[in-house]
Amino acid sequence: MAIIRLMGIDPGSRVTGYGIIDLDGPRSCHVASGCIQTASDRPLPERLKTIFAAVTALVQTHRPAEIAIEQVFMHRNPDSALKLGQARGAALCAVVMADLPVSEYAPRAIKQAVVGSGAADKTQVQHMIRLLLNLPEAPPTDAADALAVAICHGHTRQTQQRLGTAIALAGRRR
Repeated sequence: MAIIRLMGIDPGSRVTGYGIIDLDGPRSCHVASGCIQTASDRPLPERLKTIFAAVTALVQTHRPAEIAIEQVFMHRNPDSALKLGQARGAALCAVVMADLPVSEYAPRAIKQAVVGSGAADKTQVQHMIRLLLNLPEAPPTDAADALAVAICHGHTRQTQQRLGTAIALAGRRR
């Protein structure tokens, strides 16, 4: 089985987390992770430009084969949800411009895949990311969330491949 590089993105208008892993069969290996910080005192269009440019540079540097991104969930504050959606759009534009396939996951599905509970808190996600990727310390919350998105995609991708193989084998037996 070939190693595949996956990039997870946890979008935010102030901080966008990114996480890059190599998937080698059932093993996930940490490649890079971090946070794209935007200046909160700058107008939103400038912050979106920063996100777009940073994601573009990360894609060019690390050459992921596939991208996974967290879906927008409704905040109590509609203005926050709109800003989050715009930050997500800036990141999506950067990866789509690179002709990369994108998968989207709900926050609960990501937590379920990594922690085992869709109601897990950020500390639990950080702890599990540290354990799953054998990191010396827990990454910052936004980077941990992005790594969780990438791991969730890796699990989903492998399950879909196994299912496809099983369906193909069942079809041959008929």
